[in-house]
Amino acid sequence: MADDPTYAKKEGEDVIYLAGGCFWGLEKYMEGIPGVLDAVSGYANGKIGERVSYEQVCAGGTGYKETVRVVYDPKRVSLETLLFAFFKIIDPGVENRQGNDVGTQYQTGIFYADAASEAVVRRVAAIEKGRAEDGFHVLIEPLAVFHEAEEYHQDYLTKHPNGYCHISREEMDEAKKIKVDAGRYRKPAADELKKRLTERQFAVTQRNATEPPFDNEYYDNEERGIYVDVVTGEPLFSSKDKYASSCGWPAFTKGIDDGAMVRKEDASYGMRRTEVRSRTGDSHLGHVFTRDRESPNGVRYCINSAALRFIPYEEMDKEGYGEFKKYVE
Repeated sequence: MADDPTYAKKEGEDVIYLAGGCFWGLEKYMEGIPGVLDAVSGYANGKIGERVSYEQVCAGGTGYKETVRVVYDPKRVSLETLLFAFFKIIDPGVENRQGNDVGTQYQTGIFYADAASEAVVRRVAAIEKGRAEDGFHVLIEPLAVFHEAEEYHQDYLTKHPNGYCHISREEMDEAKKIKVDAGRYRKPAADELKKRLTERQFAVTQRNATEPPFDNEYYDNEERGIYVDVVTGEPLFSSKDKYASSCGWPAFTKGIDDGAMVRKEDASYGMRRTEVRSRTGDSHLGHVFTRDRESPNGVRYCINSAALRFIPYEEMDKEGYGEFKKYVE
């Protein structure tokens, strides 16, 4: 075990150390995720082995990063889910800064405490690095040392609800509503994908192609069931949230778990749009639009049929998606 004198691992729990800018917000964010048992603010991987203070860290030169120790129940939430949630609220393309905070203590990083965690961390980091457009500056290191921060830093945003936080309230709320665990779904190797997918499916999901409107499998599908990522099987949309759209592609008002999708700015073809990609598979799915007059809530997830696999309600138990039937009913 790495040097964390304030923590002794117990049976039925795992731990990961995350540096994501000011630890006040990251601690509150992680505490809200179902399955997280405890989140503690502290300082990690600095040059000073003995106890370090907030003032020393802020002065610079110690090498310590504001870090949150996240203890979780692996039977309730996977490390993959925690890591993807972490990447949702950081900017991996900057060094020594997050939000309005600037300094070496705000450098982002993931510090693992064992070999099993390292394997997951490196796999998820590779996915995120692949879709990062402005560089990737997240430290991936074994935990060397961790010291808990002073008491007044612990649960700071609970004590001071209006305190500063670089993580939005919407992001905080989304974390509390995670429904799909990323650890169950994994992208196959490229060779396997080419064998498994049709030419159109491969072009859409892997090369960002767009299928023709009205000439795709699900645009007019009215059957009950769920739509999953054709690459990984990760649940994405419910038929309950699908509506009749004149666009010619499947249209949804929301995802089963919006946290299972990644949004990216898309300036291709002279347009400014928001692309939607799957979380674990990094599949190109389509785009999301607002102020859609046909949508019941104004939101339109415009998704390629070729990026989806439809599972009828009657087959959801057999296919292993029984727990998601409540989102279809």
